[in-house]
Amino acid sequence: MPISRRNFLNLAIGAGAAAGLAACGSSGPGSGSGGSGSGNAAGAATYWSLSGPPGEPIRKAAIDRFNAANPDSKITPTFFQNDAYKQKIKTSIGAGEGPTMIWGWGGGGLKTYVEANQVEDLTGWLNENAALKDKIFPSSFGAATVNDKIYAMPIETVQPIVLFYNKQVFEKAGLQPPQSWGDIVDNLVPKFNAAGIAPFSLGGQSRWTNMMWLEFLLDRTAGSEVFDKVFAGEANAWSDPAVLDMLTKVQNLVKANGFIKGFSSITADSNADQALLYTGRAAMMLHGSWSYGIQQSEGGDFVKSGGLGWMNFPPVEGGKGDPSNTVGNPGQYLSISSKATPEAKEVAKKFFSTTLVDDAEIDGWIKSGGVPIIKGSDAKLGASPDAEFLKFVYDTSANAKVFAQSWDQALSPTAAETLLDNIAKLFQLQITPQQWVDSMNGVIGK
Repeated sequence: MPISRRNFLNLAIGAGAAAGLAACGSSGPGSGSGGSGSGNAAGAATYWSLSGPPGEPIRKAAIDRFNAANPDSKITPTFFQNDAYKQKIKTSIGAGEGPTMIWGWGGGGLKTYVEANQVEDLTGWLNENAALKDKIFPSSFGAATVNDKIYAMPIETVQPIVLFYNKQVFEKAGLQPPQSWGDIVDNLVPKFNAAGIAPFSLGGQSRWTNMMWLEFLLDRTAGSEVFDKVFAGEANAWSDPAVLDMLTKVQNLVKANGFIKGFSSITADSNADQALLYTGRAAMMLHGSWSYGIQQSEGGDFVKSGGLGWMNFPPVEGGKGDPSNTVGNPGQYLSISSKATPEAKEVAKKFFSTTLVDDAEIDGWIKSGGVPIIKGSDAKLGASPDAEFLKFVYDTSANAKVFAQSWDQALSPTAAETLLDNIAKLFQLQITPQQWVDSMNGVIGK
């Protein structure tokens, strides 16, 4: 079923979730009673989040567990569809009528809340509760951090971007998965083209799929520091020489026919890019870890027969980035409204430190096909028929020196739209790397 980029953060990975990949939820708000306000009643708190499977049942179960254990300090939930939630939460928080607990994606959206003094600084509380903080992947805190302070609790699941490949195509061509960027451009691309197979599938019309290439290449070339400066709003941060180098590498790959012919008219939402991989028309594909579930659901016996391979993005020769680094979705996030009552804030913190890290929470996400953000949850993955892939996702996320958030989530909506537009033009060779840099410098901090 089709998947929307803006819904993928609400989706799980494995086969159990594949059938619901298009689900954005029931018409919200709905599932909970009440919901507005910041927990005005003493010993009460409110919680807003997304509706629909697989997330809503797990989130509701967590609240039910907490309420049963804490009858004098209950949480009232309300669930919304994805797009409705984004609009409702923004206007409600701005009017001082938001919930106690604010579910979100971290990054640019969280930064706007911080700049408006709308969410609590959790740095001190997490330091005082070091055992709680230590349960969570360290790399997930990046998207929860603004100006070196933590304003959200990382929760739920991790979803890194993965380099998938068709094992059968590689075996037939007598080739091995890429060991480096040079191996891709000097060896695999020309040999697959010569064999009449596209080196890489790409749903380029969707734009965000192209973005993953830039994210990884900049990280592998320069490390995380360059984009950190962009996120911090540093003037002309895109002018770093590593950015021009990365953009040039991308355009050289396009010119070398590294991607399927006509990629700019292929949509990711239709899963057409996925089909190119499992049918063998393309050898490789850079995509989110949720692609595994799509390949399994739509690719016949491709996954079951062992035809799908996966790996982290390879290093770039001479690059400064740590090869363990990854990009994508390092978690989902819960913040606490600064406008909530002291009593409601304490309820939220108790919910954070108990229910959201308990065994039932971990089991719920694993059953949905997800990889929990909690250290040690890999011990429970072995019973899954998809254990090999899920453990890969766990290890990639747990061991990453840096787990960078997708750029269009990390930046403001204004900057993100300009980013996606320029990325599409870059891949279509309609602008030069320098024009890309100049345009992106113009929206830093906007």
